[in-house]
Amino acid sequence: MSGISYEDFLDLSYTPTETDLVCTFRIDPAEEMSMEAAASRVASESSNGTWAPLHIDDTFTDMGATTFAIDGDTIQVAYPSGLFEPGNMPQVLSCIAGNIMGMKAVDTIRLEDCEWPEAIVEGYPGPQFGSGVRREIFGVDDRPILATVPKPKVGLSTERHAEVGYEAWIGGVDLLKDDENLTDQSFNPYSDRLTESLAMRDEAEDETGEKKSYLVNVTAETNEMLERVDEAASLGNEYVMVDVVTCGWAAVQTVRERCEELGLAIHAHRAMHAAFDRLPDHGVSMRVIAQVARLCGVDQLHTGTVGLGKLANEDTVGINEWLRSELYGLNDVLPTASGGLHPGLVPQLMDAAGDNLCIQAGGGIHGHPDGTRAGAAALRQAVDSVTEDVPIEVYAQGHSELATALEKWGTETPR
Repeated sequence: MSGISYEDFLDLSYTPTETDLVCTFRIDPAEEMSMEAAASRVASESSNGTWAPLHIDDTFTDMGATTFAIDGDTIQVAYPSGLFEPGNMPQVLSCIAGNIMGMKAVDTIRLEDCEWPEAIVEGYPGPQFGSGVRREIFGVDDRPILATVPKPKVGLSTERHAEVGYEAWIGGVDLLKDDENLTDQSFNPYSDRLTESLAMRDEAEDETGEKKSYLVNVTAETNEMLERVDEAASLGNEYVMVDVVTCGWAAVQTVRERCEELGLAIHAHRAMHAAFDRLPDHGVSMRVIAQVARLCGVDQLHTGTVGLGKLANEDTVGINEWLRSELYGLNDVLPTASGGLHPGLVPQLMDAAGDNLCIQAGGGIHGHPDGTRAGAAALRQAVDSVTEDVPIEVYAQGHSELATALEKWGTETPR
């Protein structure tokens, strides 16, 4: 028999194998705890260690993680791929972001990044469409697709919700979107909203000659979500929206499987992400949340506004680059910029984030002095000014809706 203790989880000479999952953490050891001692405990608690030294026999399969690098407050931990059940994201997160988040050995700990090996990635489907939604659904590949949420985001009647969608579609947006907390309430029931909004969608398509669609929020208990997904497909919609953090990754994986059967794209709203990623020294970074979302198979994901909107964000550009990067053949994810955007911010946004994205504006459309249709037109015109390489102020001279938007909001970030 042999023994196992905390010291066995620290090896600064170890080189990760190509099948290891490598996680980067930032930690602040507890008082009177050395960095090495804390780092070994992170690897131990997140794999197969415990607080007391153990004696083990020859039947034991070593699935221990190894802290192999320490640089200031940053440590890197390598996990053998055999530790993880293939395709089980909740189990993966129970290891790398589970008990370690509450250990007394550290005052704070933050999972910053993951390097996913093919041995783990191959167990996940990834996005069905990814950024291909622009081309496959809307037939465009030279501009961002545009979305809006009716405002107020809850409280509108079904009829009014659909009317606002129609006005926005006619004005030039591609997508009507439910917000995160609109599901199946009595003032705007899911089935009625889906039916009436798609009827307005069809009218808008006939009038504009452009493809339009609807990010309908199916978030609920998992079996109920599947019923709502089925209903969306049966009525000819191309999308569903899921609050991926609040409903959980197992539910996302289940919905992803059903959506592939039905040919539906998944728009991922990240409500509650800040409970994990807002504190700079503790929790799970938005980068890692985005990585998990891609593996589980969402097609579009909110990733921030490169500092231009009303919400605090991490490294939006870096996250977007990862979502677009090659990952053992998985499709990419289309980033969605949202939160406090208006037409005057579009040039700065596209300069930083490119044109392969979805831009969502709510108040920046519906708050237009001339109404929703004009606000949608102004947003579309702002995008056109960039794709046509014309300064937005110059472009506005020939486009009254954009001129009015610039007069109201300028090119400044709202607070």
